[in-house]
Amino acid sequence: MKRNQIAAVVVLIALLAWGVVDAYVLDKGAENAATSGANSSVPIGLEKGNLAPDFELQQPGGDKVKLSDFRGKKVIVNLWATWCPPCRAEIPDMQRFYEANKANGVVILGVNLTATETKPEDVEKFVQAYGMTFPVLLDGEKQVSDMYKAISIPTSFIIDSQGVIREKYIGPMSYEWMEKTLGRVQ
Repeated sequence: MKRNQIAAVVVLIALLAWGVVDAYVLDKGAENAATSGANSSVPIGLEKGNLAPDFELQQPGGDKVKLSDFRGKKVIVNLWATWCPPCRAEIPDMQRFYEANKANGVVILGVNLTATETKPEDVEKFVQAYGMTFPVLLDGEKQVSDMYKAISIPTSFIIDSQGVIREKYIGPMSYEWMEKTLGRVQ
């Protein structure tokens, strides 16, 4: 059993390291994606200062949600999966942060990498079990995970009220990190 735990830690470290490479190297060549209502003077892409690529996904209840619907609010786009231990670790802090800040124009969009789930129908049970009240979106076709180049998870993008990416964070976010980072974002 100890050997399996060591192997799991090594795999997790490798995934996080690959995510760092993704954040600093691969994103430099990110292609533009279509965004409705985009400010043409700001390029669309995944680097800090780029307009976040728009997307539309469905919630477990069936409603569709677009990222651009939240212009005027600060948004955390969080890519996650139910099987991911670091994702599970950050959910309580994300939920607490959302409840404390939603009245101040902060939104968390939890983009579940549904295509990677063993049983996609279990996502809704997971959301209920963890008491997640922020919008959870289902990425069953890998649309957003491919567009946002989510190689390791959790990966989060902090987007300002104008739709511009201000931070990319790989790994589990803490309440304190979200508070400090979103406090600097307009």
